[in-house]
Amino acid sequence: MKLSARNQIKGTVTHVEIGAVTVTAKVELAGGDTVASSITKEAAEELGIKVGSEVCVVVKASDVMLGV
Repeated sequence: MKLSARNQIKGTVTHVEIGAVTVTAKVELAGGDTVASSITKEAAEELGIKVGSEVCVVVKASDVMLGV
């Protein structure tokens, strides 16, 4: 699969929190940093997301949210 997003970082899922509609997955990156992603429960099931899954974090500059 090819994507237009330039920021693609490989990592490993370290934690999965399953909600009623969404799943939050924490992903540890190669340098030790951690990012979290929220996806639909249906998508997580289709992708087989679970602790230990090797994933690719895709960050599109126009879709980044920050909190303080």
